[in-house]
Amino acid sequence: MYTTETQIRIHYALTVEVGVVYQVHYAQFYEIGRGEAIRVLGYTYKDIEAMGIIMPVVDIHSRFLRPAKYDDLITVKTTLRELPIHHKIVFHSEIYNEQDELLNTGDVTLYFMQASNMKRCEMPAALKEKLEKYF
Repeated sequence: MYTTETQIRIHYALTVEVGVVYQVHYAQFYEIGRGEAIRVLGYTYKDIEAMGIIMPVVDIHSRFLRPAKYDDLITVKTTLRELPIHHKIVFHSEIYNEQDELLNTGDVTLYFMQASNMKRCEMPAALKEKLEKYF
């Protein structure tokens, strides 16, 4: 299993009138966590795109347990529970507040696709090699 943690301060523009984070922003929190998880492995989305591979989101599920609020420092815990095989990668996210209360969970599925023809493809070998030691 591969897990990283990323902290994000909730700024006012992410909230609705009562100071609670608007639900659509959780997808951004998942994306920030994914991007940082890939960065810890030594890559960025830009690096992967330079390999001719894109990673579109094909499925997203979110469960809201408690609200994040203005000025909270949240922690996005991003986990790969399984070594990705074939063309699919699933990131599990858990979002916690500073009191370590679980606020939200989400699962995001992405495909590895060749940018040139939009066909599904395997995960880049170099990225897979970096991940294998965690599984």
